[in-house]
Amino acid sequence: MLKTRELYFFLIPALVFYILFKYLPIYGLQIAFRDFSPVFGFWKSPWVGLDNFRRFFNAADWFRLIRNTLNISLASLIIGFPVPIILALLLHHTGSRAFKRTAQMITYAPYFISSVVLVGMIYVLFSPSTGIVNTLLGKAGIGPYFFMGREQYFVPMYVGSGIWQGAGWSAVVYMAALSGVNPELHESALIDGANKIQRIWHVDIPSILPAIITMFLLQVGTLFTVGFDKVYLMQNPLNLTASEVISTFTYKRGILDGDYSFATAIGMMESSINFLLLAFFNRIAKWISGSGLW
Repeated sequence: MLKTRELYFFLIPALVFYILFKYLPIYGLQIAFRDFSPVFGFWKSPWVGLDNFRRFFNAADWFRLIRNTLNISLASLIIGFPVPIILALLLHHTGSRAFKRTAQMITYAPYFISSVVLVGMIYVLFSPSTGIVNTLLGKAGIGPYFFMGREQYFVPMYVGSGIWQGAGWSAVVYMAALSGVNPELHESALIDGANKIQRIWHVDIPSILPAIITMFLLQVGTLFTVGFDKVYLMQNPLNLTASEVISTFTYKRGILDGDYSFATAIGMMESSINFLLLAFFNRIAKWISGSGLW
């Protein structure tokens, strides 16, 4: 460490970030067990124990919040998780380098579009009166449909736009893993008469399995945390029964209504469940494949 002490200075910004924004806020979690008032502060606000957690499960819509959160998270995981893997495999086995670079640039460029712009694009493209999607459906004698105003379309719209935005960027991780596959394995498979699909299945996928497991565990670790900004921007009174999730409910009760203790209790419960899910699936992954996050 002394010989390479200059390199450790590069860790200082990351350490400062985690201390200020990750560890110090843990001190404030105690308000989940208090009837917090900014006037009295953390220590002088009255202690109420688990009352804030009971309030959540006694609320009329607690089950709907959890159901909506899981519907969006599981749909994103089941439908969206394999897409970057398939995309990376297709690009990796593409013969033309020019086409590969062009396709890679086109697929990961949407990642840099902000959620505000993305949701604005969704409203424009799927508008029931002027949107190109409904225009094409109208020419086919179907529709128009008010996609953003009907609850049954909210999850497909959220998941589909998420795949379009993030698949190319996530594929970069798998392409980096594929670049490390030993070429001799492919040469041996070719000598044995394996076609391209067989080489993908028996050489490529087993070689990148640790990367797949790592990405899967990271996504499972956020199963109860649906991204707030995009959901909130896509919400409207017509689709609220399907779009109200734990994160938007926490924002409305904590920030808008000023019920800080209740919102902190919900956030703490959400994080605890995510941690338990991550630990559970990490243990299963290590038992099945021998690799995990720790």
